Amino acid sequence: MKKTILLLSCIASFFRASAQEKDLQKIADSIKSEGMDLYRSEWASWYGTDVFTAKCKNKQDNAGGYLSYDSGGGLVNIFFSREPDAGVISTISFNYDFDPNNYRLDTTSRPFSAIEKKLYIIRQEAISRINKDTLFKTYSNTELNPVPLIRNGTRKVYVLTGTNATGVVLFGNDYRVDFDDNNNITAIKKLHKGLLPARFSSDTSKRTQVQLASMHTHLPKYDQFITATDICTLMLYEKFTTWNQCIVMSKNYVSIWDCKKNQLTILTTEAWKKMNPLKNTLENNSH
Repeated sequence: MKKTILLLSCIASFFRASAQEKDLQKIADSIKSEGMDLYRSEWASWYGTDVFTAKCKNKQDNAGGYLSYDSGGGLVNIFFSREPDAGVISTISFNYDFDPNNYRLDTTSRPFSAIEKKLYIIRQEAISRINKDTLFKTYSNTELNPVPLIRNGTRKVYVLTGTNATGVVLFGNDYRVDFDDNNNITAIKKLHKGLLPARFSSDTSKRTQVQLASMHTHLPKYDQFITATDICTLMLYEKFTTWNQCIVMSKNYVSIWDCKKNQLTILTTEAWKKMNPLKNTLENNSH
């Protein structure tokens, strides 16, 4: 009888562990999906801005801003005019090969498309809130970058912190602004406590000094998993670093981002502690 009870207990534990792994995988898949959508938008904005700056000098004085989106056939970056009745003044289109040299530039002025108008409206609403809400912080040599995103009918604007400084990746000081279908702000969430600079070098000549992983900790008040903004930032910068992994730790979970395969794994802290200690050189900070 005791053996039967023990066997049933082991079976129950196995199924609980399996169910938990499946739940964590669903969470990981969801975070990765949103992070990659953010990355596509920001990647198009990065390289579209380079094209606009180099090729559209006669339109730069009239540029009121830019936004990017996935058209379903490629990545599109638009610059729009300053006028109250703004319209598109430049369109830069990229393929899904993520080759910044493989682009099409159209300098024809035109009205917004339906999706562009929706993205423009929530972007402008977010900027208006940023300018008057003390929740949003700014730091020296950085700027807040609103990224409008519409996924599965849900409207939101992520606010990232960008910098032109070299050799540093900025994690944190990021926010999410949620909207309803009428473009009214319904919630604002601060995703990290503050700003965390992670310094890196792309020089692999001195192998003993190569940083193979980056690591930071999320405080209990904030997200217990790696965020979509973390993944977006990693995908933008990882190819310039020597990092193989980024590890985000919280009280109950450990998120592991594979910088080479662009894969996300989430473990419980208990499962993480059972693994062998990480041998890579880590940079660990909390925010």
